[in-house]
Amino acid sequence: MFKQIRTIARYTLLEALRNRLSWLFAVVLLAGIAVSGFLNEMALTEKLEIQLALLAALLRFSAVFLLATFVVTSMVREFNDKGLQLVLALPLPRGAYLFGKLSGFAMLAVMPALLFGLLTALLASPVQSVLWTLSLIIECWIVIAFSVLCVLTFNQVMPALSAVMGFYVLARSISTLQMIGHQPLVDNTLSQRLITFMVDSLSAVLPHLDNFTRTDWLVYNTGDGHALAVLATQGAIYLALLSGAALFDIYRKNI
Repeated sequence: MFKQIRTIARYTLLEALRNRLSWLFAVVLLAGIAVSGFLNEMALTEKLEIQLALLAALLRFSAVFLLATFVVTSMVREFNDKGLQLVLALPLPRGAYLFGKLSGFAMLAVMPALLFGLLTALLASPVQSVLWTLSLIIECWIVIAFSVLCVLTFNQVMPALSAVMGFYVLARSISTLQMIGHQPLVDNTLSQRLITFMVDSLSAVLPHLDNFTRTDWLVYNTGDGHALAVLATQGAIYLALLSGAALFDIYRKNI
């Protein structure tokens, strides 16, 4: 089974490279360099801090968006072309197919993270850039696992990609929403308490992606190994949960 997983992962990675996805990463990298240089000329004070903060935000979102889009579109295209049915017609467990795809996408996520991490290392502390890069890899893995789950659930590009982007935005902003929800209320009505309860419930089940790949690590050198270990633990938990849900979904489907 491990050999089958390795083979599927290899061909998944080759598909990404043949689709010129690496070119898009290079374009984003060059655009990041151009934008950061422009901001460096425009800023009056704290030029390096502003340049680094906006560059890190651009690179982080670009990595997540490009990877999620590729995962969703490639798997939906494979479903529409009956590629999945052809693969599963072979003596291949569905679990091997799923973990092979996840492994291939996970290896793909390392490419933009390393490229963008090297760019940040030109402006920030190398140690902080390493922490930022490793955190970006874990964040991308979580988004990839959720993207695969959405594809298996919706089987269409727009609903799956919309769900992934909604999940990402909500996971990035859940701590802020929770902080707002716990502000002292003028009118402690039932609806306000219900909204606070719903936000707390979402906070309990969603990954707090606002703690991942933090820009202040690069700008203020606040990252450390303990913070990365906490994020790695959280990432492992969510990867296990999302992979398990995707595995259940693919086995229950009548393909």
